[in-house]
Parts: sequence; C-alpha cells; structure tokens
Amino acid sequence: MSIYVGNLSYDVTQEDLSQVFAEYGTVKRVQLPTDRETGRPRGFGFVEMETEAEETAAIEALDGAEWMGRDLKVNKAKPREDTRPSGGGGGNRRPSSGGFSRRY
Repeated sequence: MSIYVGNLSYDVTQEDLSQVFAEYGTVKRVQLPTDRETGRPRGFGFVEMETEAEETAAIEALDGAEWMGRDLKVNKAKPREDTRPSGGGGGNRRPSSGGFSRRY
C-alpha cells in the first residue's frame, strides 16, 4: 500500500519528501507525478514505506501538518480507478436510418 500526500508545494523534490517520511521509517519509493504538457509537478505525490505500521505513524504525524508553507493532506492511497473507455469502440459508424436500409 502507499501513502497519498496532497497539497504539496510545487518546489518539493522526491528527496525532500523522502527525508520527511524517513523520520517515521524506511522509505521504499517516492513518486511525484508531473503534468504531461508542462513537466511541472502536479502538487501531490505517493510514498511507499517498508511496513504498514510505519505508514500509519507517518500518516498520523503528517496529516494536517504545515510543510513548506502548506498544510499537508496525508492518507492511505486509494486504488487507481480505470478511466479508460471500455468496450470495443467504433470508428467510422454511419448514422442509423431507423433500422431500414434502402437499396436502389
């Protein structure tokens, strides 16, 4: 499981975030998603820690804490929802003529 960290400063780095969470245990991985077009951080990230107990300690200590001028939002990350359209998708479909077809 990983931890969601929201309301981050756009200046934060993976190393900054890792150092803060390291106070509560072993940090396995830090992700800071960036905007595809601008390459700029999106203001949130994910932290994975060694144990669930370490994650819980970090969440309890850091949720609502002020860091780099912002009040952090820290909680268990929810599984990502699949936002891709499902089913086979059409391409060049013609509008229906009400079920009738005309042949000339």
